[in-house]
Amino acid sequence: MSDAPSEFRYKRVLLKVSGEVLMGDQGYGIDMATVAEVAHAVAEVAREGVEICLVIGGGNIFRGLSKAAGDMDRASADYMGMLATVMNALAMQAALEKIGVQTRVQSALVMNAVAEPYVRRRALRHLEKGRVVIFAAGVGAPFFTTDSGAALRAAEMGCDALLKGTSVDGVYTADPKKDPAATRYDELTYHDVLARDLKVMDASAVALMRDSDIPIVVFSIREKGSFRRTLRGEGAFTVIRNAKAA
Repeated sequence: MSDAPSEFRYKRVLLKVSGEVLMGDQGYGIDMATVAEVAHAVAEVAREGVEICLVIGGGNIFRGLSKAAGDMDRASADYMGMLATVMNALAMQAALEKIGVQTRVQSALVMNAVAEPYVRRRALRHLEKGRVVIFAAGVGAPFFTTDSGAALRAAEMGCDALLKGTSVDGVYTADPKKDPAATRYDELTYHDVLARDLKVMDASAVALMRDSDIPIVVFSIREKGSFRRTLRGEGAFTVIRNAKAA
């Protein structure tokens, strides 16, 4: 693992971005201006030595558990959702390489014409060489969310943290968009998240991060400079980790 500047809390991270973030102000699809903003945020940190891998959801295009799926069987709908994540990964790769950041897309579904197949050792080598690695198609199987895929890849890559970039600056007691009295948690334990059924990530992803002892950091990817500030321990965010020993 390369040496990142000491100002950063973590040397290797996985950034999970929801597909909805890539919509920007649109109601559907990919807003390339928003993709470019996220790419610049990633590039800024990658150029300073932090090793970064990415997982992007597909909800801006198709989600297995959605009205768009109708009465389609869950497995078929989930595979369509995986293909949506590949589309988002290719858009992000194009945006990153346009600004000079070497990037590799690895897909859990084999599609050699557009992406490398997922190979753990190859992905690790890319990270060591300073390339941004985008993991697409979740875990390659239905009935698992991209949150689970992000948690799995974070564990396999030996990441120091999983950062979840959302449209709000952390985890709140209630939906801050609906409840003005909602307050943000600065820190939570995995037990808190699971026991209170807080909708941070799905339960299997949270449990894997707990067992792997990898903190989850929830922040707003929409705020300019927030990714870098969060990695430095500055600004507003929520950290989820195991309880500290007494």
